[in-house]
Amino acid sequence: MDCHRKTFLLKFLCVAFLLNYSNVGFVDAATNIGLNYGLLGDNLPPPSEVINLYKSLSVTNIRIFDTTTDVLNAFRGNRNIGVMVDVKNQDLEALSVSEEAVNTWFVTNIEPYLADVNITFIAVGNEVIPGEIGSYVLPVMKSLTNIVKSRSLPILISTTVAMTNLGQSYPPSAGDFMPQAREQLTPVLKFLSQTNTPILVNIYPYFAYAADPINIQLDYAIFNTNKVVVQDGPLGYTNMFDVIFDAFVWAMEKEGVKDLPMVVTETGWPSAGNGNLTTPDIASIYNTNFVKHVESGKGTPKRPKSGISGFLFATFNENQKPAGTEQNFGLYNPTDMKPIYKMF
Repeated sequence: MDCHRKTFLLKFLCVAFLLNYSNVGFVDAATNIGLNYGLLGDNLPPPSEVINLYKSLSVTNIRIFDTTTDVLNAFRGNRNIGVMVDVKNQDLEALSVSEEAVNTWFVTNIEPYLADVNITFIAVGNEVIPGEIGSYVLPVMKSLTNIVKSRSLPILISTTVAMTNLGQSYPPSAGDFMPQAREQLTPVLKFLSQTNTPILVNIYPYFAYAADPINIQLDYAIFNTNKVVVQDGPLGYTNMFDVIFDAFVWAMEKEGVKDLPMVVTETGWPSAGNGNLTTPDIASIYNTNFVKHVESGKGTPKRPKSGISGFLFATFNENQKPAGTEQNFGLYNPTDMKPIYKMF
């Protein structure tokens, strides 16, 4: 094990994911760091080698974007690793027709792995709200919730949303959902509130910074300053991540949804693809500081007593994604599984 990997391991040993579940849903989640495991590459290592990498790092939470047989089979017998899987976006319309259709999907894609794969979450669609197929999310979520409850399974049912749902995000207290998001997302949030299950959110300060690097301070975007940059009433913000997170919290509260947990399913910074805005050093600083932020357990200014749970995006650079930054969010090179940059 090289020195980078040893250091990464030590950091992962410092965080834990403790997820308790009852028939009413989500009960508690301690701060944690997980990794996204994407498959859009033609040079990725075999899943068995990837699982060995996760084990060597003591990573206990992984998110995959499908129910890929080879990957789930590789997780067999590794129940100390929690796995979040997705219902593919293109399947939502057909599944929304009936609970019977959802049950068939469940029996085919989830049931074969229940005995020896620790499936913790099923995310119904990825960033489809707001949008043309966003209305299919809630009926599929309801059907899956009925299925896992009827079997007393410790699997949480939610959906993953992007910050494009926010029509207003600055200052955080002005956070508000855009009209289509209010129509599609608010019923989902209220359902999750009833089942006490977290909403899954993707938060990328990089994209906001890249859109306006002249007026947005880099140190503020990458957690690299202790100076208050945004003052919102009594709340002071030193980093953009917390501003975005709390804007979403404020927006939920304006829809009558309070105290709903949020899990950050994606965050990260590309190491290449956009000139001097995307260097290995900047990516290393952002990801390292995000981990430190999570480990601190301090939460955000609006939720200071609620620790953040988050997944870094992503394990590998994926060469079948669109050229540019999208191919460069990985922590590891896929061909040799070596770190792209030093972390921590």
